[in-house]
Amino acid sequence: MDINIEFARKTSLAYNRTCKSLCQELKLPQTAFDILMFLANNPEFCTARDIVEIRKLKANLVSVNVDKLVCDGYLERHAVKSDRRTEKAQPIIAKGRQLQQDFIDRILTGLDNETRQKFLEILNIMDQNLDNILKGEA
Repeated sequence: MDINIEFARKTSLAYNRTCKSLCQELKLPQTAFDILMFLANNPEFCTARDIVEIRKLKANLVSVNVDKLVCDGYLERHAVKSDRRTEKAQPIIAKGRQLQQDFIDRILTGLDNETRQKFLEILNIMDQNLDNILKGEA
């Protein structure tokens, strides 16, 4: 089986489609939801610059959506690098994490537990190999 760019594109499209009803319910644009979930799932990254660099989003798009999240009371601005999520954001984050887990479960449908575990092991090895490539190692 050849895995090509189509796989990543389809994954992204399917994830966005899965998020659509929750984003509509919350009255949040997909990008704002993605930013909130990124901050929740990656607490070591908490600045707009982190979001731009790691998520590869345009700075102006991040700025507009962070402003929306602040205005809606889901994020706070701090002078120091720290967790900016508010208590008001917690129910959204919980729903978002459940949505993400359901999405993973759906794309792994048909795989038994042993195969799922092996797949995760393979992904971890591939992740380490990518880190080595980026560090200039073998």
